[in-house]
Amino acid sequence: MATHPLWSDDYWLPLLQLYLKKPEGMKPMYSRALVNLSLELHIPPRTLYGQLFRLRQRATPVLNLIWDTYGENPRRLNRDVKKLRSMKGFGQPREFYDGVKTNETFEHDFLPLECCHELRPFMLVMILDLYFRLTPVTMTAETPEVRELAKRMGIKPKTVVEAMETFQLCDPYLNRDGLMASPLLPSCQEIWNRYGNGNPEKLSALAAQLREYFD
Repeated sequence: MATHPLWSDDYWLPLLQLYLKKPEGMKPMYSRALVNLSLELHIPPRTLYGQLFRLRQRATPVLNLIWDTYGENPRRLNRDVKKLRSMKGFGQPREFYDGVKTNETFEHDFLPLECCHELRPFMLVMILDLYFRLTPVTMTAETPEVRELAKRMGIKPKTVVEAMETFQLCDPYLNRDGLMASPLLPSCQEIWNRYGNGNPEKLSALAAQLREYFD
């Protein structure tokens, strides 16, 4: 069964390498290692997570053969993955898969913002989740929740505050004017349009998963 237009059975090898990485086993969907592999292959983390589960289950004869060949031979696996990565076309869908259209939203979400390289769109999702848990008066660098989130993401609390202040411009209930608009506004507006008017429980669940990137 096809899982993604860019999927190739060759990708089972780097996926097995990821699975065997200590601690061995399933990796969180938004763990940094899985996201980095997703960016390399141009395949969404959710798809790779599903494939990782199939790999663990040894769901097909091909997967059984891969386990038998590489499961107890990490040196051979590492060598063959290195060889695979050196092949022309690996991780280059535009060149190698001419005419195949893919949804690259997830890649955009994990790449730095042009206006603020220390922030990425998925981090704005986490900040938006906290935004809905605070009131405007508590959206300060001194608030413990703000400091904790900033520490987890490896950024300054004032950067979290700036993003929250920008989200206030997107919030129709606050009716803020644009006089204090920041360079973050287009990115914050995009995230608000995707999640700001949706189910807060779904946003909270997604933000909790995204925290795994920083574990």
